[in-house]
Amino acid sequence: MVYSVAIAGASGYAGGEVLRLLAGHPDFEVRTVTAHSNAGELLTTTQPHLRSYAGMVLQETTADVLRGHDVVFLALPHGKSGALADELGDGSLVVDCGADHRLTSEAAWQQFYRSDYHGSWPYGLPELVLADGGKQRQNLAGVNRIAVPGCNVTAVSLALAPGIQAGVIQPADLVTVLAVGPSGAGKTLRTDLLASELLGSAHAYGVGGVHRHVPEIIQNLTGAGGEGVSVSFTPVLVPMARGILATSTARLQPGVSAADVRSAWQLAYADEPFVQLLPEGSFPKVSDTIGANTALIGLAVDEAAERVVTVVALDNLVKGTAGAAIQSTNIALGLAEHTGLSPNGVAP
Repeated sequence: MVYSVAIAGASGYAGGEVLRLLAGHPDFEVRTVTAHSNAGELLTTTQPHLRSYAGMVLQETTADVLRGHDVVFLALPHGKSGALADELGDGSLVVDCGADHRLTSEAAWQQFYRSDYHGSWPYGLPELVLADGGKQRQNLAGVNRIAVPGCNVTAVSLALAPGIQAGVIQPADLVTVLAVGPSGAGKTLRTDLLASELLGSAHAYGVGGVHRHVPEIIQNLTGAGGEGVSVSFTPVLVPMARGILATSTARLQPGVSAADVRSAWQLAYADEPFVQLLPEGSFPKVSDTIGANTALIGLAVDEAAERVVTVVALDNLVKGTAGAAIQSTNIALGLAEHTGLSPNGVAP
């Protein structure tokens, strides 16, 4: 069976990456692409690298245009997916690449997003370790709604959840600092995203617990078994078009050895094709993951500080967004999870 696909927000970075990956997917056929201000233009006007879609025209983003497809990917700004999804009904599998359906707490949504709450959907991070030792993929089979995680959240959750689930790190006093590329903000016209502001510089933003990904990280690590989770989360904008390098640290539980720590992460990801723990003493570079649906993890124990240190690299537009969306969609439809996705990046 070939599934018909519509993509809302196809002119943006996330929508473009969904399109790029779907071009090589044997079970999906993209029939409709939509946009807002770019409606009426050729798709290749805004996505000139997607030559296999030459001739497709961006339509208006409305429920009537999107309705009737087997799968609808919503690659829209935060706050724009909820109302639209409510209009689509249950006839399609709807995959939200934005934030509108990630949080289970309405109070947390109101605190960090300050807009209408549209409920939570099954969470699209298949490899996320759960408190009972299972994985989030078990909650995706057969669903007709999927909420794709935040890209930074994916990096931090994959970095720390195994240690919390195994009881080798403490869930409080978690600290994470991320170097992130500006594509994570979408094609937003902002001064701080201009090349003249980025090149040769780096600057932190969302400092002091105000970033919108904080409650989502806490939600995921609580789901992994953490009680009283607290995290200091600081993203730093750096001059690379895409990618995330997340350095996270956590206090060791008393009596835990370095061997216990490595065993927890090895057990969590031993059979995961898209999340890989590197050998002891090795740490990933962002360039190792560009274009790949892969998260690479380096792990160490700082004996003097009594802390575990993890370094996670991933492509924010692939494993952080579009790849996770397609991987989760494969599971929901009963397809092989890896279909249309590659663990291999591009280099140089």
